[in-house]
Amino acid sequence: MQVVLLAGGLGSRLAEETVRVPKPMVEIGGKPIILHVMDIYSHWGHDDFVVACGFKAMMMKAFFQGLHLLNNDFTVALGTGNMTLAPCSKTDRRVSVVDTGLTTQTGGRLKRLRSWLRDEPFMITYSDGVGNIDIDALLAFHKSHGRIATVTAVQPPARFGNLQIDGDKVTAFTEKVQTQETWINGGYFVFEPGIFDYLSGDAEPLEMAPLTRLAEDGELFAYKHTGFWHPMDTVRDRDHLDRLALEPTPPWLEFANTPQRLAASPERAVAHA
Repeated sequence: MQVVLLAGGLGSRLAEETVRVPKPMVEIGGKPIILHVMDIYSHWGHDDFVVACGFKAMMMKAFFQGLHLLNNDFTVALGTGNMTLAPCSKTDRRVSVVDTGLTTQTGGRLKRLRSWLRDEPFMITYSDGVGNIDIDALLAFHKSHGRIATVTAVQPPARFGNLQIDGDKVTAFTEKVQTQETWINGGYFVFEPGIFDYLSGDAEPLEMAPLTRLAEDGELFAYKHTGFWHPMDTVRDRDHLDRLALEPTPPWLEFANTPQRLAASPERAVAHA
């Protein structure tokens, strides 16, 4: 199954990095976060990627063009430039890199990829969020409800300490506790080709009218993921993910620890999933 990676945004909240490179090229654990996202899909056997780039598109294209060389050792004759590769990594990944426009919104980027995608279901996500998503379970869930779209619903990481106050007195302080069930759009979508009927033009974010109309039409369902998920929106997020990426197995690749798959029937997403 093809996997679309949205990788064209400006990443303005991570400006100290994105003045140099596109946001998906910001490194965590010594390699661009977009490769970590690919690792998640590759674990489940999905290696056919279409990267929708825009901001600093030439840098993104150059990176993927040279990635085969970077992943292997080689001998080069400096006089002639002739090169002999000594392969030291194996991958079956196929990556199409498509410039979808500098200012195009996410819905428009997807619409521009129509001719690059086969006439069959496909997956799509953002290139700056990682999670130990059970892709097999996600696809089974999508197939079970038979509608156009599935969004992976995640619980946002708690960013602030929780205060319990009696009058003016703090009776308890707990660091970073999620105090209620909150679900947000975590990406990791599955779409049928019918999604293109809901897309208009370059100026339309996928997360606005298209998803809203899908929900109103009963065509958007939520796959609830209760395992690890974390976006890279800020420098603090980058630093946190960078530390996690250096662990022997980063938490977004700890699939053995993924909570038990839900056996419940599909749940329809509400309008602003």
